[in-house]
Amino acid sequence: MKTLVIVKLGSTFPELAAQRGDFEDWVAEGLGPLSLPIQTIEPGRGDPLPDYGDLAGVVLTGSHAMVTDRHPWSERTAEWLVGLLDRAIPVLGICYGHQLLAHGLGSAVVDNPRGEEVGTLPVYLTSQGKKDPLFSGLPNPFLAQISHTQSVLELPRDAVLLAYSEQEPHHAFRVGRCAWGVQFHPEFDPGIQLAYIRYNSQKLRAAGLDPDRLAQEVRPTPEAAALLRRFGCLCVLYQGG
Repeated sequence: MKTLVIVKLGSTFPELAAQRGDFEDWVAEGLGPLSLPIQTIEPGRGDPLPDYGDLAGVVLTGSHAMVTDRHPWSERTAEWLVGLLDRAIPVLGICYGHQLLAHGLGSAVVDNPRGEEVGTLPVYLTSQGKKDPLFSGLPNPFLAQISHTQSVLELPRDAVLLAYSEQEPHHAFRVGRCAWGVQFHPEFDPGIQLAYIRYNSQKLRAAGLDPDRLAQEVRPTPEAAALLRRFGCLCVLYQGG
């Protein structure tokens, strides 16, 4: 049986990981029970990237690194991603993974010119998003947990814009049949979002944001979280071609 692979592109804060697990644990929990085996690999520690023929789908996690750092492991993963698209293997890139997918397809990733975007915020569907296999049926707008400094400046060629926010014009896109990038965090729950606001409070204040207000506005985001389970179901479905 083919495997759904979580490509771990970084780790969360050590204290949070000790309490709640790491990125791959949050993603696996969000995917829910599946008829597919799930495996985690970590390119940053030298894990080999899987053969395409073994894959039912791929989830790319977030990271505290920056795509613009151009780490060798990151660049190698970006090149590998292009082969997934060529073979119509389902892909879901989250935050750093969203940016890395765009970078691999030739798009620029930069510091968000509108500043850091953090908190539980509304995300709006485009007309294409409303009929997308992953996003269709979601309320418009829907709330999502958001925490990012960098952004995709322009979408890859032939990409379809699916969602945006007031501060981020490219919150979600699709390339081809089944490769998605989402800048927001479907794997975050309110507790994780609050931890990120707390750990980053000094940096947020320096950027002119109020971490106390951001914390007060954190809410559950079940619609955004549901995208992980939807993606897992699509991986099962698309195995049939």
